Amino acid sequence: MTALWQGALVTRLFDQWIALRWPLLTIGILLTAGAMYLGQGLKFDRSIENMFAPDDPLIESFERFNRIFGGNEVVLGVYEDDQFFTPAGMDRVEKVRAEIESLDGVREVLSLDRPMIREFVLNPDSEAGPKIKHLFAGYTHNEDGNIVALPIQLTPKRDTDVSRVELIEKLRAIFSELPNGMITGEPVMVVDGFRYVEEDGNRLGWATSLLLACVILMVFRSVRWVVIAIVVVQVTLQWTHAALAISGLQLSMVSSMLTAIVTVIGVATVVHYILRFRQYRDEGQQPKVALASASGYLLAPVFWACATDAVGFSALLITNVGPVHDFGIMMAVGAILVLPAVLIFLPGMVLIGCPWDVDPAKPWGDEKLGRGLSHTVDGIVRRPILISVCILFAFAVSAWGAARLQVESDFTKNFRESTPIVQAYSYVEDRMGGAGVWDVAIPAPEGINWAYVQEVRQLEERLRSEVPELSKVLSLADVIDATLPSAIKNQSFAFMKNASIGVGMKSLNKQMPETMKSLYAPDPANPEEYWFRIMLLSKERQDAQTKTEAIAKVREIVAEYCAQKERPAEELPAAEPIVSGFFVLLTHLIDSLVRDQWRSFALAICGIGVTMTLAFRSLKLALLALVPNVLPILMVTGAFGLFGYKINMGAAMIAAVSMGLGVDASIHYIYGFQRSIQAGSAPAAALVEVQQSVGKAVIFATMALIAGFSVLCVSDFVPTIYFGVLVGLTMLGALAGNLVILPLLIKLFVLGRSSR
Repeated sequence: MTALWQGALVTRLFDQWIALRWPLLTIGILLTAGAMYLGQGLKFDRSIENMFAPDDPLIESFERFNRIFGGNEVVLGVYEDDQFFTPAGMDRVEKVRAEIESLDGVREVLSLDRPMIREFVLNPDSEAGPKIKHLFAGYTHNEDGNIVALPIQLTPKRDTDVSRVELIEKLRAIFSELPNGMITGEPVMVVDGFRYVEEDGNRLGWATSLLLACVILMVFRSVRWVVIAIVVVQVTLQWTHAALAISGLQLSMVSSMLTAIVTVIGVATVVHYILRFRQYRDEGQQPKVALASASGYLLAPVFWACATDAVGFSALLITNVGPVHDFGIMMAVGAILVLPAVLIFLPGMVLIGCPWDVDPAKPWGDEKLGRGLSHTVDGIVRRPILISVCILFAFAVSAWGAARLQVESDFTKNFRESTPIVQAYSYVEDRMGGAGVWDVAIPAPEGINWAYVQEVRQLEERLRSEVPELSKVLSLADVIDATLPSAIKNQSFAFMKNASIGVGMKSLNKQMPETMKSLYAPDPANPEEYWFRIMLLSKERQDAQTKTEAIAKVREIVAEYCAQKERPAEELPAAEPIVSGFFVLLTHLIDSLVRDQWRSFALAICGIGVTMTLAFRSLKLALLALVPNVLPILMVTGAFGLFGYKINMGAAMIAAVSMGLGVDASIHYIYGFQRSIQAGSAPAAALVEVQQSVGKAVIFATMALIAGFSVLCVSDFVPTIYFGVLVGLTMLGALAGNLVILPLLIKLFVLGRSSR
């Protein structure tokens, strides 16, 4: 009696839902219009620093360095000029420099056209001229003197109203007018990376919907259901964007996946509705009754599918990286909003203009597909041990591959070879040396003297000799040494050398005040502490191990230098030296992203397991449902290591994210199996029935989604391509897992090995 009463209540509930379809549709349209307006306030966080945990030592050093020297973002602009070391060439440099320094957001440009330095390099009789040319080779020009390079110091973001995107475009426009002109530098890579991610998000929004429409139209031949699928996905996205804008969250480089995740959940839900609605229509039910029946059947599995997705994505909240933490919230919100989007829009859109085009067509090859799925179950029943051994072997190979995973630290590998930034880096590093900019900051006395200059130059010589990855080591000490006349350097009286250094520094301060502040300055937080900057250049296009070893070696050498200094406390600050810069941050960026991923993956497994236990009221079934979703992720990750692919941003979070891509199908599968048993079917027959009904929906949804995500392969941002490919592979793995591994587990642990 209780079951009958509950069934009658559900029937009345969905009858009322159908009756309210027009008010619901009106409310949905108004909510979406409001969401589109509110969503315009959603901002894009373009800061690379936020991709690290706030207490990460790398960020602490980075912020400390910026506080002392007023920022360390440098864009390197280059162009060709065979007459560089002539008055005409210097005039051209001066003109270009003046145009650049007139831009808001540019702090100062380091160049050789400054009067004091220009006089040295153009005077053939100058003792300092050849030294300066050699000293700045690789930084302001190449060894042959036919390529001009202008290191452009950017104003800290907090001190300018001009966005980095706008500034980089203006700089790119200036150099595009010069002979073979181009710009490089970590700020350019970061801006281009965020721009490509934003473009990918927009492209994924419309192109995926178009491709999904084509696949659904080909399979089900119904314009109505194509529109329904697109509306559910787009409405959910608009509502999610509005919720994020209201909450103050921002999109970031990792949140381009948001559209992908919402699309996966939304399309899979609609495909289940299509097939279930078609089944009830084939049984002779009227459209209203068929829709109510389908909704009554699917409400529970759809609800629990969305709930498990939200719980799985919420596991990212344990990470300390702000954008990843926020992305977990974004995906959880998007997953939850799929269900209300379906409930609000589905009845009105299915029944509007009814009965025209209300019935989706039977998919081509439906009978053959059904027979194939039945044969799959038959094969599983007949050969469970053989299939289990094959699965375990594949898992073992994948585990071996996962142990060989490597991280991609060359940030230029995140872009296609044809992009301007990669071409610029290749040109600069082939013709001039390194284009990766980083810095060392060491304690300094108040007032530079000759003894300190000599100490710094000894440290620099050790860096040059012991760290071959450094293509350039340059500091104010080198400039002082090069410009100080030999007659004065050979004097035995230190006060004459120190007096000459003081005069030279006053002149440089007058001509390049901002540059001098960025080379030698007190700490604003501790004005009595002075710091000296040593600029380093390395090749950006190196492997992770080479970069990390070079950074570690520089840290070791600098630490030993500071430890050996026995100076009075009042002369030098006791603070630790700093090794920092965008080169260092980008080298460790992927490490920062993946640091907590396996922990969040484990938490996602636990959270989803608990949620499915509540859904199925069975711990055994929940554990069985986890296996076919965890194994494909481990296998895809292992394949990456097995074939030598490196982990980039697109692959860094695929483990935790992918849990939500296949678990939906497992929930529908087990719910269908339970209901078939409750309806009186024999266990083996119930397995065949659910394999055909849910199996078809999973296959069609996977086909549509893989077609939709194929658009990501045209991206200029390689992590987006990786993500699209990995999503496709993970969905294929989840498809195999839910159609082979899950029925195998049900056969072994629910039906028993002897059942047929």
